[in-house]
Amino acid sequence: MEDIKQEDLTLFFISHLNRIYCAKSQFVDKLPQLGRHAHFLDLKQAIDETVEVVETQLKRMREIFILLDTFYTYESCTGLLGLLDEAFQSIGPQAGKPLIRDFSILFYMQNIESVETVSFKIMLLTADKMNNPQVAQLVKECYDEANEDRVLFKEITANYI
Repeated sequence: MEDIKQEDLTLFFISHLNRIYCAKSQFVDKLPQLGRHAHFLDLKQAIDETVEVVETQLKRMREIFILLDTFYTYESCTGLLGLLDEAFQSIGPQAGKPLIRDFSILFYMQNIESVETVSFKIMLLTADKMNNPQVAQLVKECYDEANEDRVLFKEITANYI
């Protein structure tokens, strides 16, 4: 297997960090709107908590950009945002059915958190190969939080099914 050059690995990492940062910036704006549609109190609280976590993750990602002597530049994140847009589309027809609406929200929140968890896991593996322990630690913290949120939404779903 061919070795990846450190420069290429760093460019890959920064490009994907830009995409994650783009999506998470949008999540901070849109998740509270989604939470206002939730019927279950614990779902509302979980979404609010997720927004706080995402704000912390954004702060960490800004630290990573500084450590890598770069800055955020826009890269398309339409795939990640598509899940959030679909969540809004799926709850519209459920206006008179709060339980089904909440299951729709939970379905998409679990999908979003699963994608985030996998994305941060790949970023963590990449940061380890970049031999940058500070960056790896910041990514690990983001990964751990995304995984905790994924488990939280899974537990909420299990409680109501």
